[in-house]
Amino acid sequence: MDSGTHLVMGLGLAGLASVDPVVASDQTLYAAVLIGAVAGSQAPDLDGLLRFKSNAAYIRNHRGASHSLPAIAIWAVLITFVLQMIFRFQLSWLHLGGWVLLAVVVHVFSDLFNTYGTQAMRPFNQKWIAWNIIHIFDPVIFIAHLIAIVMWGLKIGDPQVIFPLLYAFLIVYYSWRTVAHRSLSKQLMRVDELYEDGEQFILIPTISLYDWNIVKRRPDGSFMIGDYRHGKLRWQDRAKCSDHPAVEKSKNDHSIRAFLYFTSFACAEVQEHPWGYEVRWSDVRYRHRKQYPFVGVLLMDTEYKTLGSYVGWLSDDRLQKRLRMNTY
Repeated sequence: MDSGTHLVMGLGLAGLASVDPVVASDQTLYAAVLIGAVAGSQAPDLDGLLRFKSNAAYIRNHRGASHSLPAIAIWAVLITFVLQMIFRFQLSWLHLGGWVLLAVVVHVFSDLFNTYGTQAMRPFNQKWIAWNIIHIFDPVIFIAHLIAIVMWGLKIGDPQVIFPLLYAFLIVYYSWRTVAHRSLSKQLMRVDELYEDGEQFILIPTISLYDWNIVKRRPDGSFMIGDYRHGKLRWQDRAKCSDHPAVEKSKNDHSIRAFLYFTSFACAEVQEHPWGYEVRWSDVRYRHRKQYPFVGVLLMDTEYKTLGSYVGWLSDDRLQKRLRMNTY
């Protein structure tokens, strides 16, 4: 989820902590739980600081080790210990640590529902897990939390009633979205007039509750990109991946390796120039205004030596400017 949603989730869990009689009866502990829940809901995304190192480092590691099983425990212990130091070790370890741990777990678990995914099963499995069910910013989740938090802040209702109802509603909402995703996945083979055996559909959630972007992986390695709007499937583009020798050579570059490590939906195209080759890898899950803004691009001379590279999110115009800066 986006940082704003994680923030309101942290505040929501702090409100939910009012159902804990030990927390509710101790204002100092409640204050610590509030801080801890908000910190725990943000902590796994501190890997965003890797942007200062390089885009490649960020893309390779974001939602990786920081969202793993050991990291969940480390974040919870670290935040709890820091808060205990601040409050001079006068708080209940069990109750403070429990709510902090819940905030971290909710952060990682909610990220699994997005397209970006996480490596939540590390160290047992480094596979990126992305369930493609909830958009990275879901207005229902955000607004529901916001309403509950405002009611809590204005003392319109009892937090012991407001927040259990909020999370009961969200459990139903997540369940409904999961069922809708699975149901549509089964329907697509029947409604797609171009369907052939061996093709795989990937549904990508949008900010709309009923509209989905669709990627179809074909047996020949190409992709069909379209959407499902108003109950109708439309195909808008086909990405045919190049088998030019420069594509294989580009995989030796550390930036391209980082890009390919993150996504299994990358498709490469090659442009030949007098000075060499431009290899552009695009993640076909992200199509915006007829472009694929999440890219890994490598410029090589005729001997396949690197001239410049870029990995990240950019429009075509900004990408060309960035590549020129990196090349000269």
